[in-house]
Amino acid sequence: MDFIFQVFGSFSLLLDPFNMTYVVLGFVIGTIFAAIPGLTATLAMALLLPLTYSLNVETALMACASIYMAGMCGGSITATTINIPGAPSSMMTALDGYPMQQQGKGALALGHAALGSMFGGAVGALLLIAVAPFVAELSLLVKTTGKFSLLAFALIVVVIAQRGQVAKAGLAACIGLMLATVGLDAMEPITRFTYGNSNLTAGIALMPVIIGTFAIAEVLMQAFAPGDELATKAAADKVKIRRRDFIPPWSDIRKIGFVCYFKSCLIGYFVGTLPGAGGSMGSFLAYTETVRTSDEPETFGKGNPKGIVASESANNAVCGGAMVPMLTFGIPGDPITAIMLGVLVINGIQPGPQLMADQAGLIAPMLAALLFSAVFLIPLTLYLIGPYFIKIVSIRKDVLYAVIALLAIVGSYVATYSTFQMFMALAMGVLAFYLRRNGFPVITMLLGYILGPNLEEFLRRSLALSNGDPTTFVTNMDSLFFVLLTLVFVYFLVIRKPARNPAVEA
Repeated sequence: MDFIFQVFGSFSLLLDPFNMTYVVLGFVIGTIFAAIPGLTATLAMALLLPLTYSLNVETALMACASIYMAGMCGGSITATTINIPGAPSSMMTALDGYPMQQQGKGALALGHAALGSMFGGAVGALLLIAVAPFVAELSLLVKTTGKFSLLAFALIVVVIAQRGQVAKAGLAACIGLMLATVGLDAMEPITRFTYGNSNLTAGIALMPVIIGTFAIAEVLMQAFAPGDELATKAAADKVKIRRRDFIPPWSDIRKIGFVCYFKSCLIGYFVGTLPGAGGSMGSFLAYTETVRTSDEPETFGKGNPKGIVASESANNAVCGGAMVPMLTFGIPGDPITAIMLGVLVINGIQPGPQLMADQAGLIAPMLAALLFSAVFLIPLTLYLIGPYFIKIVSIRKDVLYAVIALLAIVGSYVATYSTFQMFMALAMGVLAFYLRRNGFPVITMLLGYILGPNLEEFLRRSLALSNGDPTTFVTNMDSLFFVLLTLVFVYFLVIRKPARNPAVEA
């Protein structure tokens, strides 16, 4: 309860013009990046991460929270207006948003998307504020063997969640684990895999890995992607939006029903708590459930605002859910929380069971900014500058990506002040580009790299405490729980594949 009061007390920090400037600026930048097809809020946060070095911890985390929320709702803009989802989490929004645009109701569709995003973000943030302290208390019951099994569970779930490419996801995760072993041994004062290069003694820094994996790889992907810029620009020029059309009428909201809003929020939140699930899965499951329970399933995909609300409520609720494992166990729920984890670690904050008790004063402002972004910035930003966002897609791609490449290289150097690590960022970018071009999900590589050190440490400690007996992972109840949970997920996601929903596929 004290933590909840701390969060709501942290709203006073938003009255500081300095903090408010960074929160609003972060939200606008996150929305712009999410609205441009090919860019993501993950990329925005990766590029802006070096700037957090010059900020105090509270301001940096508040700006990251606003970028996160903006990244989830911003993709609905181009998904609705030109049928090009700006972010993967908005793919389901396009199914009904674009048909409404073709019917001359594009602004109304964006209004429903913003309202759904506001509900989803607010419910997700409130559940995070209420639940996280209790999850942290329960996590104190997890001992060394349980921590290894938990991290292994997270990595396995991330791999098997990549439907149709589990083998490639597993190989990418192994590459990440291998990168994590470079440098000093976790438990002994010896170096590994440095090949005589003293620059690798401290290992590969987190910042070059993040910037290379997302920013540099994205620039390379866009350089080799077939361009259809003229068609996109022509579609954007046809879109005419007025501010007053953004406000959904009360009759539409009543027809959709608050049950749809809250059910989609809960689906998104609990999907978010699963490592690696992300907004795309939350959006898909909420949309599928809404179609399944609807009296008019045939209207979905033809401009039903209920589909927009279900998708946007769920993917924004994911924000709150994904932060639960990140804060309490140090396990990122999606790529953006992986970068936020990097912000915490860089600033000397170690996520874990004691975080809520020992450093709640640093975490509370971030959660307050997350809630503020959902309740106030989503509707306000869309109403004030929504009509202009669609014109973002008209920016020349050669200029845009040249600037991104420059920021990525400069940012990787500023973050480490090491030319070697700057070149490592380039190398990671080339590696991630090669993986993406061949269908390997790079998020599993990144999570393998992030979770690798702790995974190795807890494995070796567990075996040392049990004199090398591997059965310790099934004889300790906390570890056995996560082993059984892993088997359950493997059964439902790999062995027993879910049935297809013809309404969604249509």
